[in-house]
Amino acid sequence: MEDNKIIQLYFNRSEQAIVETERKYKSMLFSISYRILKNKMDVEECLNDAYLTAWKTIPPQNPNPLTTYLIRIVRNISINKYYKNSATKRNNYYDLTLDELEDCFSDVESVEEKYEAKELASAISLFLDKIDKKSRLLFVRRYYFADSMEDLAKKFSLTENNVSVRLYRIRKKLKNYLKKGGYNI
Repeated sequence: MEDNKIIQLYFNRSEQAIVETERKYKSMLFSISYRILKNKMDVEECLNDAYLTAWKTIPPQNPNPLTTYLIRIVRNISINKYYKNSATKRNNYYDLTLDELEDCFSDVESVEEKYEAKELASAISLFLDKIDKKSRLLFVRRYYFADSMEDLAKKFSLTENNVSVRLYRIRKKLKNYLKKGGYNI
């Protein structure tokens, strides 16, 4: 079913909207959430929460494209679940991907730094626009979608070591780019 028809089902408050959303997007959303959580039961819970969130927010939201909207919802829910699980030391996989980026950013503690977080996000987007497509895709797949080094190596026909080196170089370039932009690193 096309996205505009699924969205219309949400606007009509038809429960079929959730059925069609799950039918079309479950495997993709499951994959994204699983890369963060590494626990099928937690992922299923996040997916159910994501469908409920979509139900509650469409309408008034009219997402275009629906795919991106659903990815953002499930990713945010999964990350929140991850942090909740991390408090009890149940999961450390996602910590690895976050630790890799740690050198590029300072801790966001003060009000000023929180205000600058939006500018930082824009700066990162500009940086990603300036690098080659393969590097941009590697970066986004690793740090947004939490793909493993093994998965990235397969997707990009590279060795895991090559992926690791490329990501290191991208992070180094990002760090330098942000320093030149006046960000505290």
